Amino acid sequence: MSAPDRPAGTGRLLTGVAWAVLLLGLWLWGRDVSGGLSAPTTGDVAAVGRPLGAPLPPAREPLDGAAPRSVRVPSVGIDAPVVPRGLDEDGAIDPPPYDLPQTAGWYDKGTRPGAEGPALLVGHVDTETRPAVFYGLSAVRPGERVEVTRDDGSVTEFTVDDVQVVTRERFDAEQAYGPRVAGRAELRLITCGGTYDEKSRSYTANVVVSAYLTGARDT
Repeated sequence: MSAPDRPAGTGRLLTGVAWAVLLLGLWLWGRDVSGGLSAPTTGDVAAVGRPLGAPLPPAREPLDGAAPRSVRVPSVGIDAPVVPRGLDEDGAIDPPPYDLPQTAGWYDKGTRPGAEGPALLVGHVDTETRPAVFYGLSAVRPGERVEVTRDDGSVTEFTVDDVQVVTRERFDAEQAYGPRVAGRAELRLITCGGTYDEKSRSYTANVVVSAYLTGARDT
């Protein structure tokens, strides 16, 4: 993503992505994730570099799911380990801890990458002093590749089909976390975005990158 508008502030590491995963935790209590994704809301939801009519490769049939070990987005230089994360006592996903800012977190009670449905990866955008694992996420464009190495020794290849920057007021958990196309193996990469508000110590938006399975290979 582009550089934040302000120098990093106290507490920046958790606030943006923690807010998004809190919504996910609350949504999981009362929603069925098997439905399709409706069209994004206009106004405060911005598509990032979405080329109209650009051809995308066909989806591959879902695979047997396997836990992720690492995630790689070559176009923006993301290459990071992935750790499993569960829900905390408030029903929110625990993001990666303070001492692992260059690590992504996978919601391990949800879909495993490569299986049918959306697998969810979250990561911090920055710390108080430097960029974190998903700092470049908003620069990703449709058609670009995301690779997830799994613990069965395979590499699943996903193609990005949508990038959204969604303000907190317009954030829709079902749109962000639900499947976009029924029957597909999908992937979501989520971090905070927009600008950093010093008063609330939080970001004004979230970046949601959506991708779908288009290939797989052995390592």
